[in-house]
Amino acid sequence: MKIIATNLLDAYIIEPKVHVDHRGFFMETFNVQVFEELGFSFNFVQDNHVLSIKSGVLRGLHYQLEPYAQTKLVQVTSGAVYDVIVDIRRSSPTYGQWQEIILSAENKRQLLIPKGFAHGYCTLVENTEFLYKVDNYYSPTHDRGIAWNDPQLNIDWPISNPILSDKDTKQPNLKDLEHQFIYKDKE
Repeated sequence: MKIIATNLLDAYIIEPKVHVDHRGFFMETFNVQVFEELGFSFNFVQDNHVLSIKSGVLRGLHYQLEPYAQTKLVQVTSGAVYDVIVDIRRSSPTYGQWQEIILSAENKRQLLIPKGFAHGYCTLVENTEFLYKVDNYYSPTHDRGIAWNDPQLNIDWPISNPILSDKDTKQPNLKDLEHQFIYKDKE
């Protein structure tokens, strides 16, 4: 397993070891022992599986407030996404910065997203399947988001007119949330 640091503090791209032969491939997508040897310790409690039928579906930018903030391990098993993470930890040197990563069934990359990040993605092809593990349960009352087209973030999405949920059309900009409690960094 190869770990690649992103430009944002504490977020990593993971390239699993893939064994390929005439039958196809095999790879471990998660192994507690390997992650702990790499210095990561998470108690993942829930797996989520999402299908986006059309290209241009944009989901996000989502996060949860404490005490239900979530670390996520995300991957694509069919299709491809333009994945975006935004550091919303106020004390972080990369606060308010974002990074994009292409995740696809072909490249088999995963993205480890720590608590204190907003996350979203845009499907690049039809019938994209997206899987992710989380270390805390979903809580509707702690569920929050940031506008996908926030001018302060100025994310370079690969689409200008995405397919959005009603919820994602009404998300506030990051500057409108700065007076609110977003994520409490560890002391």
